[in-house]
Amino acid sequence: MQAVIFIGIQATGKSTYYKNRFFHSHVRLSLDLLNTRKKQQKFLNTCLSTQSKFVVDNTNPTLKEREQIINISKEHKYEVVGYYFSSEIEDAINRNNKRTGKQKIPEKGIWSCFNRLVIPDYKEGFDKLFFVKIENDKFLTEDWKKKIKDSQPGKL
Repeated sequence: MQAVIFIGIQATGKSTYYKNRFFHSHVRLSLDLLNTRKKQQKFLNTCLSTQSKFVVDNTNPTLKEREQIINISKEHKYEVVGYYFSSEIEDAINRNNKRTGKQKIPEKGIWSCFNRLVIPDYKEGFDKLFFVKIENDKFLTEDWKKKIKDSQPGKL
């Protein structure tokens, strides 16, 4: 079974990526839908007990937030895969400004998440990691090892 954890600030395409790539195979766990961590935990427990594949479609910016999901997934023998959604903050703010209603996040919320964001690492317990970015309105997904090898220091 597979646990997928999305990581990235708001307005970087995480929910759209889920719809495009995982809609037909993985349950979506999202605070946008469930509103509280308690409800999300209940859904997560249901996925684990039924051995369902799932995606945690939240910002998951901190080690602590990811650690809880990784640990419980590993306890249940899941493969844990991370997808880091890279974006310049100005691009994310511009995409967010095109949103309406509840989907539009206050700019200070995006900055707050950005300031707490810790780039993921295999040391956290991920079995696989991927780097995702939007280029010309399309998602580009790269293997983490290749991206790290090809990138300059500080350019993720």
